[in-house]
Amino acid sequence: MRFNFGLIAIAVVAALVTIVALSPRSVSAESSKLLPPPALDATKPAPGGIQTAVFAGGCFWGVEAVFKHVKGVKSAVSGYSGGASSTASYPVVSSGTTGHAEAVQVTYDPSQVTYGELLQILFSVAHDPTQLNRQGPDRGTQYRSAVFYTSDEQKRITEAYIEQLNAAKVFSAPIVTQVTALDKFYPAEPYHQDYLARHPNEPYIVFNDMPKLAALKQVFPTVYTGK
Repeated sequence: MRFNFGLIAIAVVAALVTIVALSPRSVSAESSKLLPPPALDATKPAPGGIQTAVFAGGCFWGVEAVFKHVKGVKSAVSGYSGGASSTASYPVVSSGTTGHAEAVQVTYDPSQVTYGELLQILFSVAHDPTQLNRQGPDRGTQYRSAVFYTSDEQKRITEAYIEQLNAAKVFSAPIVTQVTALDKFYPAEPYHQDYLARHPNEPYIVFNDMPKLAALKQVFPTVYTGK
């Protein structure tokens, strides 16, 4: 019997697209909304300083892509936080046994965008902070929602903002975001960096991450940059 491998390939791709499309997606991909800004935030300093923040919110491809398009962000790098250096590699982290979360290190100019504004974007469009140890179709502790703070000020602002959002009941469920001191950040493998920009037509990206960029542009038009 002769197989038509072209037709088989098309059928497989169509099936994958259907599976991804029917998978649960994050609220940021379906019904993003502008959350209230943090009541407690850092003041904008004089130009010239650079700071870093580390956020985890599911697969790092989408989180990285969102922050790369925020005015004042100098770089966004996908990587791993929460575990040891010996296990900071994608094949091992994917087992969900290393303690790592897929995270993104955001380097930004605080004179252009404050830490609180970054948090507002994280919770509004980059992920769903009420999903425990998962994000959309991805499952496991490596996909948990987390903020790895780098200073006491970041810790205070993050905890205050989570308390503020929970008190206002802006979500239908409590926020489960972990707030943990940053130990180390380990950059992910090169093929993970700029993944969305390099694979815009991949089904996972189309259904899970492209809507986050669209939401950023719609909900935060003054900070969105098309760079």
